[in-house]
Amino acid sequence: MSRNFYILSGSLVLFALVAGGMSLVPSGFQPGLPANASLWRTVSMVLLLFGLLAALVGVMSHLFEQVDRHSEETRLAARRKNRGPRG
Repeated sequence: MSRNFYILSGSLVLFALVAGGMSLVPSGFQPGLPANASLWRTVSMVLLLFGLLAALVGVMSHLFEQVDRHSEETRLAARRKNRGPRG
């Protein structure tokens, strides 16, 4: 599950870099596109923010998956220990 958030985060950050780069391009090279650099910077900042939030969610979900896996292994080990040897 966390892998999906990492992919989403990477995509959003890539688009944020592209939007940030568009703010540096002169308006003559952008026919039909918004020439206002502040619009590109705003879009870039919003995409970067969402990308960082997706990365945070991915990291947190990965940590919770690890904790869940560790507690399950501990529970199974305790169950095996309490049964003791049979024979």
